[in-house]
Amino acid sequence: MNSCYGKPLANKNDNLPDAATVMKSKSFSSSNMNKHMKIVVIGGSGLIGTKLVNNLRQHGHEVVAASPSSGVNTITGEGLAKALTGAQVVVDVANAPSWEDKAVLEFFETSGRNLLAAEAVVGVGHHVALSVVGTDRLLASGYFRAKMAQENLIKASKIPFTIVRATQFFEFVGGIAQFSTEGATVRLPSALMQPIAADDVAAALADVAIAEPLNDTVEVAGPEPIRMDELVRRFLSAKGDPRKVITDVRALYYGTEVNDQSLVPGDNPRLGPTRFEDWLSQSIPQK
Repeated sequence: MNSCYGKPLANKNDNLPDAATVMKSKSFSSSNMNKHMKIVVIGGSGLIGTKLVNNLRQHGHEVVAASPSSGVNTITGEGLAKALTGAQVVVDVANAPSWEDKAVLEFFETSGRNLLAAEAVVGVGHHVALSVVGTDRLLASGYFRAKMAQENLIKASKIPFTIVRATQFFEFVGGIAQFSTEGATVRLPSALMQPIAADDVAAALADVAIAEPLNDTVEVAGPEPIRMDELVRRFLSAKGDPRKVITDVRALYYGTEVNDQSLVPGDNPRLGPTRFEDWLSQSIPQK
């Protein structure tokens, strides 16, 4: 398996298109979109899941929005067999309810094992999972160790797969600010990022879901690189938030050290079209 970071996803002498190029070529205008499929979205009631479910339904697919609230629980196994029966594709966008080191690892390992085992029984032909750009470089974090464990389970299974690693979502910038707030200030490093709109992540996942499995990892990112401190500064300014962003090279990102390589994609990401400034103008009421 070629790394998705720092070099093309296919070796230069393979004479084959790399995985990211293949992904770009698969769009809703492709012949796959005309083929009716049953697609189960695990975490179908969340931010990405809701958008993905709507996206796929608009294009004529039978989509099951699976979550504990709909009676499908990947931790206990409740409802899994019924939800997956007849499904060609499963897209896992579920996130852990707790990010405490032990709890998050148990969630992704237990959920992953139960889901993959159930898929094997009913003959699912493509497992798609949402992960995070930089997971393999941020293993000092318990959350990213858990995401790495999830990815490894997928790769070790016999089910054809595609792992989609996304950069940070625009929608989570407020959370970054809140986590790093000290009184009236927000202390952040200036590490480079390339955040993406949730709508663009959902669109990329939809393309992958209706395409052939790549048995590889692909990356999606926003169109523009920006430094973390500046990103949050722009966000707070647009909201009229008086908190002041202080750039601190020693500051941590959710408790983890980051640099200019930690959070940005490699050579061949799929780029979402939405710019941060455009998202801001659409998402925050203008005064």
